[in-house]
Order: sequence, then structure tokens, then C-alpha cells
Amino acid sequence: MPWIHLHIHTDPDQAEILEDLLLAAGSAAVTMQDQEDQPLYEPELGSTPLWQSTRVTGLFDAGADVESLKEQIAADFHQQTQSALEHIEVELVADQDWERAWMDDFHPIPFGERLWICPSWHTPPQEDAVNLMLDPGLAFGTGTHPTTALCLKWLDGEDVTDLEVVDYGCGSGVLGLAALLLGASTVLGTDTDPQALDASRENARRNQIAEERLQLFVPESMPDSQCDLLLANILAQPLMSLAPALAQRVRPDGRILLSGILASQAEELISRYSDWFAMAEAVEQDGWVRLEGRRRA
Repeated sequence: MPWIHLHIHTDPDQAEILEDLLLAAGSAAVTMQDQEDQPLYEPELGSTPLWQSTRVTGLFDAGADVESLKEQIAADFHQQTQSALEHIEVELVADQDWERAWMDDFHPIPFGERLWICPSWHTPPQEDAVNLMLDPGLAFGTGTHPTTALCLKWLDGEDVTDLEVVDYGCGSGVLGLAALLLGASTVLGTDTDPQALDASRENARRNQIAEERLQLFVPESMPDSQCDLLLANILAQPLMSLAPALAQRVRPDGRILLSGILASQAEELISRYSDWFAMAEAVEQDGWVRLEGRRRA
């Protein structure tokens, strides 16, 4: 059936208020988009930044009374903010198979010579390749972002056979699972978000990874053990503060792989980790970098 979009242009302070009002008015979904192609770089820990010019969109059944919806949303907005809502744009969205349209956007992607990431509804292009079956999920990553792609290409080009690995900030588990499929013996994965651990666990099941090979923990419950390879695709700020703790987890002659880092932040991170590791030059893709180091004895 057809749908109606109600678009409202606003600023970050009012975007969440409008999201709540649209949902209260019966919106089936609410999205927020950048109106002026403004980049968002590394946020403060615990923050969820929005663009200075944000478009908030509510999705409604085409049979809804649009004028009444607009009046209700404007009145509720004025009651909460004492400000007038200047304009609500209405867009009729043609009928289509939304699930199919969404699925068609995702295709198998190669990372290096052996490794592919494949959505579950696709047949792997190369049956004899290392195929990681991973569906797009809520904010946890499928390898398409440059930071993850850089790490996956590194894993594909290395011999990780029988290595003990830590995936710090595991998210969907994409890096740890790739390491296991490429021959690592075990992975300890950790994340502060319980939903991420659930996603990792489900993705391991989908890829027929035995439970004992992928062990998942919140950070404070991680075993106090060392590994041959530590993967940390997070952000520069936590990588800076966590450097001593992450270094402690890597055995002498073990390796560390860091990503989630803007090119402008690379030198600072290299300097920080050089206290424990012999660091290689940064490898860059689309303004993001991957750093690699080997633990000194």
C-alpha cells in the first residue's frame, strides 16, 4: 500500500522532541537525515550527535488524515517548546515491496583474495572462498565502513591459523568471526552493549561457529589473559585511554590492529602505542586509517 512521509526541518535540540511527537501521532517509523551534507566526526563518549540542520521524517499510512496530523503535531510542539512549527512537508510514497527493496541494496562483498561477506539471502559467489554470512543489523556493522573493511583486508592477507584473538568492541562480531573462519583457534569478544553481544552470538550460530571458539563478555567480566592478536575497531579517544590495558592483553611478539581512526589522528595514536609496540605506517582508506603494531619483548 502507499505511504505518506511528513518531513520537518529542524535543529538538533528539537529533533528528538519531534521524533517523540511523530511516534505519538501514529508514525510507523521515524528517521533523521542530514540536510546540508555536514560531516559528523568523532563524538564525545556517551553522546549521539545530530546535524545542525536535520530533517525528521515520519512514515504514515496513506489513509491517515494529513491535515489533522499536521495540526496535532504543531499544537503539541508549541505546547512543549512555546515555539511555532513553521512548515511540515507532505510526500506521497509509491507502493513497493519495502523488504525486497531493502534486501536488494546488499550484495556479497570481497575483502582481499579469500574472504567474502555475504547476506544470508544470497548464494556465495565463490563456494570455496571463506564466506562469512552476515545480515545487515541495527548499527553493528557488516564490513562496508572503511574502518571495518581495512581490518578485514588485513585479516585476509595474514596467516592467523591457531592464533588466540581478542576482538575489543566486537559489535556484530564481524572481525572476530572472520578471524575464526580464517583459522584462528579462539576469539574473546567484548562490548559494552549487550545487544552487540547478542548480535555476535547470533552471527556465530549462523556461521556454524562452535560456542567454545567465540566467548563473549562485557569488559569488566573479561578474563585476565593474553592473546596473540588484539583487534580494536572503536574510536581514537577510547583507544588513547585504553592503550595500557590493551597493550597488557597482548603477548610479547603478539600483534595489535587498531581502526576507527581518522587520518588526522594517526600520528597521535602511533606515538601513544609506540611505548609498547613497534608500529607500522598507517594504511588509509577514505579518510580513515588502520594501525598495526608488534608487541616488544
